Amino acid sequence: MSLAFIDARVEINSVDVSDYVTNVNLPREFEALEDTAMGDVGRSRIAGLEDSTIGIQFNQDFANSAIDATLAAAFGGVIVIKVRPTTASIAATNPEYVGSYLANQHNPFGNGVGELATTGVSWPLSDPTGIARNTS
Repeated sequence: MSLAFIDARVEINSVDVSDYVTNVNLPREFEALEDTAMGDVGRSRIAGLEDSTIGIQFNQDFANSAIDATLAAAFGGVIVIKVRPTTASIAATNPEYVGSYLANQHNPFGNGVGELATTGVSWPLSDPTGIARNTS
């Protein structure tokens, strides 16, 4: 089944910021640790630690309790981010991905004259348990 990505839900520290989100990217990977040994005729690898860097783009808003205030409050801390494909309830067909991320950068400005005010983050995973995929 195909899905138009038009109704994603994104929470930062339990604050629903979905109305500001224009793009979300959540690549997941494990370090590839080589365990090739003498006698092997090809490379062999095992999965190491999980890693991820979440990327989110937003339409900027400096109003009280808007996205700039949420991002500024998160800056410098380890925060919980939850993402799911739609705003519907969590289910097998609408999984929620949850992880803790280090909010190590924030750029409230970055647009030219006449452009739509936007901002974005790229925060590394900071969770020894990795990313959870919840279906209920």
